[in-house]
Amino acid sequence: MANSGKYPNWHGKLILIVEDVEHNYMFFSALLKLTKAEVEITTDGLQAVEFCKNNPNVDLVLMDLKLPKMTGLDAIKEIRKIRPNLPIIAQTAYAWVGQKEKVLGLGANEFLSKPVKKDDLLDVIGKYIHSVK
Repeated sequence: MANSGKYPNWHGKLILIVEDVEHNYMFFSALLKLTKAEVEITTDGLQAVEFCKNNPNVDLVLMDLKLPKMTGLDAIKEIRKIRPNLPIIAQTAYAWVGQKEKVLGLGANEFLSKPVKKDDLLDVIGKYIHSVK
């Protein structure tokens, strides 16, 4: 995707970034803004659950797993109760053997290990958000 120098057009799509490390959410936000998607950021699991509850127009969640107040795993479980079909992409720098299977089993649609590569992120999101023509 990035080899072409073009980004998908996700204008009108709302992506929630759930990330407590500033340089990580700045990277994700800057990259996603190149796709014309609307981006919102929350910095803990509780905020993420509340945001998804109060904003039915969220199209996708990019969820860190190691978060304050409520872990990403617990936030995924709670979001699934209110938004069972909302695409959630889990990502973490602290991956361990078997974690991907556990995270997917708890309701995430995809799992990425940090550092996340730009092309991998865009490709995975593109499975769930279709470009605007």
